[in-house]
Amino acid sequence: MKKNPRPPTRAPQPRRDSPAGEASRAPRPVREDLVLQACLEAYGFVRHEGRLADRALDFTLRHKRNLYSNERRAVAERVYALLRRQRTVDFLLEHAHRGFIRLDKTRQDVLRLAASRILHGEPPEVVARTSALTGQDADALAALPTAARALESLPPEKRFAIAASLPDFLARRFREVFGADAERAAEAMNERAPLTARLNGFKGDREQLRALLEKEGVSVTPTPLSPLGLVLDTRTNAFSLDAFRDGWFELQDEGSQLLGMLVDAPPTRVVDACAGAGGKTLQLAVQMKNRGDLHALDVDEGRIDELRKRARRAGVHNVRTQVIPAEGPEADAALEPLKGKADRVLVDAPCSGTGTFRRKPDARYRLTPEMIEDHVARQKRLLERFSQMVKPGGRLIYGTCSILREENEAVVEDFLARHPDYSVRPVAEELGAELGAKVGPGPFLRLAPHQHGTDGFFGAILVRAK
Repeated sequence: MKKNPRPPTRAPQPRRDSPAGEASRAPRPVREDLVLQACLEAYGFVRHEGRLADRALDFTLRHKRNLYSNERRAVAERVYALLRRQRTVDFLLEHAHRGFIRLDKTRQDVLRLAASRILHGEPPEVVARTSALTGQDADALAALPTAARALESLPPEKRFAIAASLPDFLARRFREVFGADAERAAEAMNERAPLTARLNGFKGDREQLRALLEKEGVSVTPTPLSPLGLVLDTRTNAFSLDAFRDGWFELQDEGSQLLGMLVDAPPTRVVDACAGAGGKTLQLAVQMKNRGDLHALDVDEGRIDELRKRARRAGVHNVRTQVIPAEGPEADAALEPLKGKADRVLVDAPCSGTGTFRRKPDARYRLTPEMIEDHVARQKRLLERFSQMVKPGGRLIYGTCSILREENEAVVEDFLARHPDYSVRPVAEELGAELGAKVGPGPFLRLAPHQHGTDGFFGAILVRAK
């Protein structure tokens, strides 16, 4: 961490008052008292009640109908920014404010929100005034540079965990995975994620989508890796756009798009075994040109219902959805009709989500070593179960949104040790030499924010012998 308490992240930029339709209007002044109250409520739901951040914010903002659009964005940005830097902020405040740990929850949280704003580039005097902080509390904000120097003086391993705002066990794993790049990787995980759209190829090409979005007042940039993606201005309410309502695009991280590209789904029989709400299912349907049979399986009926709605909007007709039991003989029986018949099986397995901390910053504080062990055991079971659907000569594609080797390479190695009839197809052979060179060496797809600008993803193509 620098001598200045501000971490090397991008400072928030001025926001329009609302997307497209109100772009030409001057933003309304932010009513800081209302924004602070909403931030305290949403953050309290996450920190003190254990709710997921996205649900806590959605609940709070749905009940704050009097907030302007720029104020709603400020609430979301400030809460997420604090969650990304939670451990750093607490360390700094405990050193800058002698009585911080004895303050009541609300006063602590006001200070946390204020300190986070300063870390992300806002002037301390403005933050103190708009947060209504005086006396010892205001003095604590002024003392943050001194607290930052205390952080700098810590031994490297301890400093890294706090500066990266990671639990100690995750900080160790980041260092194991990324080595000398661990600090860069952690910093990238603590930046705001881009808003990325994936083109629905049934509607047209990427340039046509770009023109439609720009006509609606949305500035976009083509994704550097995926030929299907556009990065949207993050001020955009994508779900309000005509292009979205008309099925031209879905929101999907660029790394997730690349994982979908590994499937190279032929228009025959393909299985998306952990389909969820169907982001990759819809991508595979385009690869299949709406022909053949695309089986979308999941244990959650609610997510399957959402997939059906998205498929109708996207104009997808070849998807067969199925809710399957999670475990046991009933689960095996449900899959029996597809045994040995699929040309491609995608297992985008449930995982720790360590590659998605930009979008789900609160997840790091819930994760435990025991939970990771449970994920690994489940991943091995899922890969074993769904591999039975692959026909001779077919392919099994395994993916996660984790950066941890025990959930990625180690799971694949375990599977290959028990299945000598499978071999690894290097991802560069599927993505092509140019794109393969961009995603890096090695037989697997391994993406990270600091290297590729995507979420953290892993992908492997396993081919069954004929």
